[in-house]
Amino acid sequence: MVQDISFNVRNNNGEPVQVGAWRFEGDGPGPKVHLQAGVHADEIAGMLVLHLLMQRLRVAEAEGRVKGSVTVVPQANPLGIGQFRQGRILGRYHDATGHNFNRGFDQSAAMERSMTNVQEWQKKLVQLAAPADVMLDLHTDDEALPYVYVHRSFWPRGRALAAAMKMAVAIIWDDGGDGSFEETIIAPWLREGRTDARMAATLELRGQGDVNDRFAEQDAEGLYAWLCGYGVIDEAVPPSDWPVEAVEMGHMETIIAPQPGVLIFEKELGDIVEEGQRFARILHRPGDPSSEAVLYAEQAGRLVTRFRDRLIAQGMGVAKFTGSRVSRNWSGGLLDPN
Repeated sequence: MVQDISFNVRNNNGEPVQVGAWRFEGDGPGPKVHLQAGVHADEIAGMLVLHLLMQRLRVAEAEGRVKGSVTVVPQANPLGIGQFRQGRILGRYHDATGHNFNRGFDQSAAMERSMTNVQEWQKKLVQLAAPADVMLDLHTDDEALPYVYVHRSFWPRGRALAAAMKMAVAIIWDDGGDGSFEETIIAPWLREGRTDARMAATLELRGQGDVNDRFAEQDAEGLYAWLCGYGVIDEAVPPSDWPVEAVEMGHMETIIAPQPGVLIFEKELGDIVEEGQRFARILHRPGDPSSEAVLYAEQAGRLVTRFRDRLIAQGMGVAKFTGSRVSRNWSGGLLDPN
């Protein structure tokens, strides 16, 4: 029987709002799994994916094929869901405090009292996931190929997850330092050297506009197949042989807008560029040809992400490419510090 383990947190007015959570309990030994989506509330794709996956899990549990347990939180952030401004949801940061919803989980988890509502929500979410052996956090980028962040401790065995999800790129990281959810959950595993039988990753499910049945069904099927292969569900599923490009975090090349203006891409997601090849331009003052800045690739690689809007501010990230050497802009930490 599926357990409803939903819990309440306080919104900005101090009123209770619910975080929906369900647990599928198995009848045999197996890993404890925590799956969640929507920590950044404007990243919607994973919510539909987990909604569809739960339908498969209900059938598997009813047939006695779930081993261990699977906790699913398909819409993890009720605080950000309500933040609509001029017809657009702004779910990356908390309106009242400016807190990035996926930063500072480590500090919130350690607090005893005097918490803001964001910190209370973060602490309860960490407590829910802390007993898990497997944690997958579903996100989406602006416009992007599907890709995965995975700590070096879980590579190369994380390749099977990336392949099952048909992800083009796996970004391997070592140090974060910003208290993201993934980093907070795996921190005790790393301290105690308990990573061999565990798995954690942040899955980027393409771009924020890529919410449709076709992609969601593909991703839910991929997650289900991977859970079968990992021993969570007793069902034989052949492993995927999807090619995955593994890239060191520091080798990812982020191109920053040198000026504001109209953004025109000349390359599509997945395209390979050579070092010095043009891939986009920014028109600062339409009507003035001399105001156009051409953007060039810093090194050879594949175009993985693009800025979603076509009017960009100076200093914003235009695009990210894979690379084969350390980026000259790399200074450690995570790929997107903000």
